[in-house]
Amino acid sequence: MSFLTTVFYFLITIGILVLVHELGHFFAAKFFGMRVDRFSIGFPPRAFGKKIGETDYCISWIPIGGYVKIAGMVDESFDTEFINQDG
Repeated sequence: MSFLTTVFYFLITIGILVLVHELGHFFAAKFFGMRVDRFSIGFPPRAFGKKIGETDYCISWIPIGGYVKIAGMVDESFDTEFINQDG
């Protein structure tokens, strides 16, 4: 039972660290007047949440991190022109 307790507390600790980290992104974006489309703990697919104002606050199914989707920002992994450039 000690192993399960250790895993449980590890997951709680990581969850708190992810929450604090993502709140830093969230508050910085709000401070500079950016619209935040989604604040998520976990990665998609979305498990549950609530939309308040312009922001969707949610918990997602893959619990290895989190993200803040800021309006107008582009995910670099979709930049196929950059990937195809030589040198």
